[in-house]
Amino acid sequence: MVSGTKRARVRIGAMIYHLRMRRLVWLVVLAVSAPAFAVVKNQDTFVYVTIGDPESFDPGWAYDSASHNILANTYEYLLRFKDAGTKIKDLEPVLATKVPSRANGLMSPDGRSYRFPIRQGVQFHDGSKLTAEDARYSLLRLMLLDRDAGPSSLLLEPILGFPSTRKEGKLIAGAVEKAFSAVTVEGDRLVIRLPKPFAPFLTVLAGHGEIMSKRWCVANGQWDGDPRTVERFNNPRREDTLGMDRVNGTGPFKLARYDRGLKQTTLTRHDAYWRAPAKLKNVVIKVIDEFATRKLLLAAGDADSAYAPQLYFPQFQDIPGVQLIDDLDTLDMSMGLFFSYDINPVANSNLGSGKLDGQGIPANFFSDKDVRKGFAYSVDPAAYVRDIQRGKGRPASSFIPPSLPGYRSGKPKYEFNPQKAREHFQRAWAGKVWEQGFRFSIVYNAGSAPAQAICQMIKKNVEALNPKFQIDLRVLQWSSFLEHKQQHKLPLFTGAWAADYPDAHNFAFPMLHSAGYYPTAQRFSNQAIDELIDKAVRELDEAKRGALYAKLHVLWDEEVPSIVIAEGYRFRAQRTWVKGFAFKPTFPDMPYGSYYYDLYKTD
Repeated sequence: MVSGTKRARVRIGAMIYHLRMRRLVWLVVLAVSAPAFAVVKNQDTFVYVTIGDPESFDPGWAYDSASHNILANTYEYLLRFKDAGTKIKDLEPVLATKVPSRANGLMSPDGRSYRFPIRQGVQFHDGSKLTAEDARYSLLRLMLLDRDAGPSSLLLEPILGFPSTRKEGKLIAGAVEKAFSAVTVEGDRLVIRLPKPFAPFLTVLAGHGEIMSKRWCVANGQWDGDPRTVERFNNPRREDTLGMDRVNGTGPFKLARYDRGLKQTTLTRHDAYWRAPAKLKNVVIKVIDEFATRKLLLAAGDADSAYAPQLYFPQFQDIPGVQLIDDLDTLDMSMGLFFSYDINPVANSNLGSGKLDGQGIPANFFSDKDVRKGFAYSVDPAAYVRDIQRGKGRPASSFIPPSLPGYRSGKPKYEFNPQKAREHFQRAWAGKVWEQGFRFSIVYNAGSAPAQAICQMIKKNVEALNPKFQIDLRVLQWSSFLEHKQQHKLPLFTGAWAADYPDAHNFAFPMLHSAGYYPTAQRFSNQAIDELIDKAVRELDEAKRGALYAKLHVLWDEEVPSIVIAEGYRFRAQRTWVKGFAFKPTFPDMPYGSYYYDLYKTD
């Protein structure tokens, strides 16, 4: 999924935040120097300060880590990974009572049919009981809502054999019927039949396919479960999905309140949870873009954990009462740069004049390969690793993380090279780019020091090549940034990717396939690339699969729709009184956010 944590110095004075929960009002007073507290503050409440406001609390829409950190604590899946596991053998049941396998007879010998016994006696937050039909409805809803650049492809691809329900904007004939015949109920079992084996299928279900109450969804104006009405709900507007005030899962926490003005989400314990209730009573997730404020809240003990990129690690060292957990490999793409092939010019100030006249760029500016290569050679991955990641990780040579099969080692194709950048810019648009120059805006999300650093690097290095090259920088809140990206209004943009499931396909598809998350936003497609990706995910022989990804890397290098800047590691900063944190590489917003059920606070 797109990582919202892949998101400045402020004047520090006295600042008061009123954080309201049902019966809890607490006051945070910041001072230039914050004392250490030996006594646990707000023992039954966990406070996480971060950047990036959530985009949606509807599982059919949400595809960013800020949203999924909430969803993964309020909704549940059929399966999950134990501890830090990333392989099929590490799966354990959640709302299913068993993990299907050939050994227990719940998976067919050909790897195409799966039966999931659904756990009995589980209550949703509204008190209703979970049924197998709820599980079926939830998977079908996620598949058939299928909003542009959303999470539906995660289930559509393995279950239907294609990543979208639409072609040229219209429902594919027979897609709805195929979905209904592929996902069925037999007694208390959910049954899923795949058209072909899909190696990572069970791992997909460990982080997607949140189980919802069918009756509750219908009562809240959502799809009624009838195949004849799918078209009305397919590819919805966000405002037509569930609002930010409505969550009804089976998870250990319930949504108490989302306050857009305060930029704060409050969760409260689900006391009727099917396992033992959580130790924490409340969880508060507060969006604070200024790092200095987040740091002071953590130092004062008014926050229990805080988001911070690698470059801020030294600023947390030696703060009394703060623990740092370092060198966490989160199985993600640390930072990438993506070029938009066909920018939406409507009411879009990012394009300047909208012409290649020195005062703007045309909508198809980045469709020229030499433009893309000129920018690619203007990024300095080594400097990024040194200065932003404090030497952790290395410049990326692959779009696949090092721990996964298919990874390509060695030096990156595009390293900082002003001479090569100049040569490509001189050839771009038959020489007009170099002669006329250009001006446009790069937009990055508020609070993300890495994104800001990359954008400043690009501006500095590109403008140094030609005085006619002008780049302006703009900043947007995370949800607004995502909206602009989905509307195709960003000429180029930074982005990161956290694994939805631990497999190379979950990086190849969202980054390079025409139906994937980033290419959809970029309006990029390449038939040869699509065919390689589709073939690789169906190949069960690891050696043959690796050879396909090697060919894919070659096409990526030549086409350069994007570059991956760095492989990176992360750290977690939390109060020493926080106990129970378990590192889960595939959990959303990890390691900054948490599976809050594991946590408690004690001296």
